[in-house]
Amino acid sequence: MTLDTGFWRGRQVFLTGHTGFKGAWLALWLQNVGARVTALSLAPPTQPNLFELAHLAEIMDSHHGDIRDFDALAAALVKSQASVVFHLAAQATVAEGYRSARETFASNLTGTLNLLDAIRESSTVKAAVIVTSDKCYAPAANDKALAEDAPMGGLDPYSASKSCAEIAVQAWRESFFSRPDAPRIATARAGNVIGGGDWGAHRLLPDLFTAFAAGKTPSLRMPDAVRPWQHVLDALHGYLMLAEALHDKDGSRFATGWNFGPEAADAISVAEIANRAAAHWAKGTRVEIAPANFQKETQALRLDSSRARAELGWKSAWNLDQALKRTADWYRAWAQERDLRAISLAQLDDYMATS
Repeated sequence: MTLDTGFWRGRQVFLTGHTGFKGAWLALWLQNVGARVTALSLAPPTQPNLFELAHLAEIMDSHHGDIRDFDALAAALVKSQASVVFHLAAQATVAEGYRSARETFASNLTGTLNLLDAIRESSTVKAAVIVTSDKCYAPAANDKALAEDAPMGGLDPYSASKSCAEIAVQAWRESFFSRPDAPRIATARAGNVIGGGDWGAHRLLPDLFTAFAAGKTPSLRMPDAVRPWQHVLDALHGYLMLAEALHDKDGSRFATGWNFGPEAADAISVAEIANRAAAHWAKGTRVEIAPANFQKETQALRLDSSRARAELGWKSAWNLDQALKRTADWYRAWAQERDLRAISLAQLDDYMATS
């Protein structure tokens, strides 16, 4: 199944978290296929950021607001007249979860509940994709790949907040969205996404490429940790395909949780992906190992996305080396002060031609 660009042309879409890394790429994609996007988010979380570099505010209805403010969120959603909702606003890192645990739960759980209740007040929403995290799952024995029926149970504050959001969505779905004519609500769990335009703190690829651009040698915090690495556009492609399926007249069967992770070969260690990233940057670029200095974090994470491949027809368009090349190319263009909107659109066109 490929993306139906005709479905999106002229469609009203409401998006939260559009000033963040994934949200900015999704806003760019939605604009590119002709959707009419209304978005609400806090101010960009980093400087620099993709939202400003790609000039997204100029061609969408962009609002700065907090998903913890129910009245503002509900008013923006109702005013948008959206039929499709994407929820990406969140506190997005394990490290910040340790520093600000209560605030992490407020954003990731209460913010999600606010949106669900705002959808209940909307007369136009037909489908919503609530993005959580692969870290919502309880750690698996023997590093087994986790399918959608694996138990929830994140062990750190960030991961636990995403587990709670998943449970809350299920409760609201059963309690308030079970009528045949009710909006269809699904959750999406992707792997560790990479791509240009990410400057989030304590995120591997942004730290690597920022250091490479400055001529520095970055240090790895958890070199043996295994993660399911994928390009951000692969994850977003899954979210878009899921929204289309939910919106279909027979879409109620898709109103559940979905994994959108890479092929098994692309779940590799931090050390290996760092060395591959260095090879894509320049000859002589290297990384080093830092002393262990961080709180507990799941050592190995792998996703089983066979259901999305079988039922949605989704699959990764770019393998890990292709994803790393595009990511390195993007950050190199940034270091050279090139037009990042044009670079991002070119990569999006390249992706759409191969997906």
